[in-house]
Amino acid sequence: MSEVALDTFAAAHADGATVIDVREPGEYVGGHVPGAVLVPMGQLPSRVPELDRSRPLYVICASGNRSLAMTDYLRRAGFDAWSVAGGTSAWAHSGRPVVTGTRP
Repeated sequence: MSEVALDTFAAAHADGATVIDVREPGEYVGGHVPGAVLVPMGQLPSRVPELDRSRPLYVICASGNRSLAMTDYLRRAGFDAWSVAGGTSAWAHSGRPVVTGTRP
C-alpha cells in the first residue's frame, strides 16, 4: 500500500517534504497544507516533467481517495510517491495549520 499515516507525513512535512495537492483550485483556495503545490488530478499526467524524481512526493487531496489514485499513477511512472491517509481533512482536524488562498 502506498499510503502514509498522518503523523508520518507531518514529520516529513516538518523536514521540508514535497507536497502535491491534487484537488481542484477551489478546494485548494479553501484550505491546504502549508507549502503544498496545486497540481489538479486532471493535470497531473501532463505535469509529471515538473516533478522532482530525486525525492519522495507526498500526494494529498480532501480525504485520501484521489491522492491514492494519483500516487499509484506516479509510482508506475517511477516516483517514490505516498498518499496522505485522511487527506487535508484529517490534517486540519488534527489541529495542524491550513493556509487559505492561492499561494502554496
